[in-house]
Amino acid sequence: MNEDAFWALIDELSRRPGDRDERLEWLRAELVRRPAAESVAFQVRLELVCEAAGTRAVWTAANRVEGGACTDDGFHYFRLWLVGQGRKVYESVVADPDTLADVPGLRVLVGRHRNEWHDDEWPEWEELDYVAQDVYDELTGQEDDDGDEFLDAVEEAEEELAEELGEEFGEGFAGELGEDFTGEREEGGEPRGARPEGVALPRLSALFPLG
Repeated sequence: MNEDAFWALIDELSRRPGDRDERLEWLRAELVRRPAAESVAFQVRLELVCEAAGTRAVWTAANRVEGGACTDDGFHYFRLWLVGQGRKVYESVVADPDTLADVPGLRVLVGRHRNEWHDDEWPEWEELDYVAQDVYDELTGQEDDDGDEFLDAVEEAEEELAEELGEEFGEGFAGELGEDFTGEREEGGEPRGARPEGVALPRLSALFPLG
């Protein structure tokens, strides 16, 4: 599965009707019709784009939306949600996180207390991270191995892709659109570099004021 094939699936996922569970069921049905290697390749691509979005600038935007309470896990789930919005939104936000202010899925949350956000509205999508493994385990009959075979297959596929792409692969995981988010925390729990010089989010900050 190359990059364009991955995004074709994601773009269709983003356009599907229904709630998140229904959309994931569609994705699962698409993957289960394919060889198990396609589920592995999908996961490799998913991890690659999530890692590329792991910049301090994107974290700052996610933390703003979530009221200053974005955890390490929460940031990972936020990036999965971001990927699930489709390629155009993803690339726009990674290049300029303030464009999150244009995303319909966030605009519906404006003016509402976070306690009022429904589970299906939260800009986090943890479950997207599990679809490929569930399909792989079903196709290979490895449902009782705690995902070990799948994880080994993903690691092997990553190594193969790294050899194929060379430096381009490393740039993707380093986040060529920005510096890697490391998750290191200052005393008091705030990530180091959470407000780096040059990161301005005027539109997003207006929509989601802290406090």
